[in-house]
Amino acid sequence: MKQRPATLAREPYPWPVSFVVARNPDPDSRLPYLVRLPIDGGLVLKVRDTWPRTSRVFCARVDEAWPTDAEVLEEVPVTLCRRRGVAIDLVLDRPRENRSQFVFTTLPSGHEGIFWQTRKVVTTARPGARIPGRRASGIRELVIVVDSREHYPYQFSKQQATTVRAALSAGDYAVRTDEGTPAAVVERKSLADLVGALNNGTLVFEMAKLAEVQRAALVVEDRYGNLLKHAYAPAGFLPDMLARVQVRYPEIAIVFLETRLLAEEWTFRYLGAALAEYESEQHTGPEVRAAELPLDYGADRGPSSNRQRKTGA
Repeated sequence: MKQRPATLAREPYPWPVSFVVARNPDPDSRLPYLVRLPIDGGLVLKVRDTWPRTSRVFCARVDEAWPTDAEVLEEVPVTLCRRRGVAIDLVLDRPRENRSQFVFTTLPSGHEGIFWQTRKVVTTARPGARIPGRRASGIRELVIVVDSREHYPYQFSKQQATTVRAALSAGDYAVRTDEGTPAAVVERKSLADLVGALNNGTLVFEMAKLAEVQRAALVVEDRYGNLLKHAYAPAGFLPDMLARVQVRYPEIAIVFLETRLLAEEWTFRYLGAALAEYESEQHTGPEVRAAELPLDYGADRGPSSNRQRKTGA
């Protein structure tokens, strides 16, 4: 019999590793249920429903300890409970209703907002797909550093961003922290650039440089199908080489976008999300909206004195 991976055995918990749902014994609360997550020593939240079946479920922190008189409705073993930036991923050991996410943000009122969601309800809320004109992860003015050696750079003229030129040690586009270090970088390539780098072996060295940054990606301005049928390489050679590079550097996303316009848009969104995620990790409480946050909620934030960009919804 296979043993369950000891994902949650890193912290001593005063109870078995399980997800608990109970009735809220507080009659005056508008949130009728309680949940307890096996993280941070036992995170207790008041929630509006027992599971996000049809829509996101609003939650609120409970500052007191778990009430002894709470009527437990269910207690389910946990496979994984892990914090990822401003979100907590929860995977339960049961066949249905087993994957969800708790997302932490700041509401326009300035209060903390916690939303419990599943993939199903997020898809239902946002069924369409189009290139939006909204800000990247709520950042009012995103400053993107463009490598000074980039000959035909993205202008980001249709996005809410400004660009500055500087020499980058890795990637063609970057966003920087308050200290001036790269928070994330993106390397841009045409299909011809990618084929050349695969053939001469230089792609692995470029990926090694990208891997030195915490968040990095490689965006290709073409379809993956065109790499498969490239005329100047044996069948399967280029895709196989690219697959080996991706396996060697799994932390670096390799993304194919059909057009230069889509690649520019993706780069803008990725860099904005990466910067928001970096900021959220620097604070004790999540203060900015990152990529996985509900798009229906945001926070207006004033600029910090030492920052180059302003944040907001």
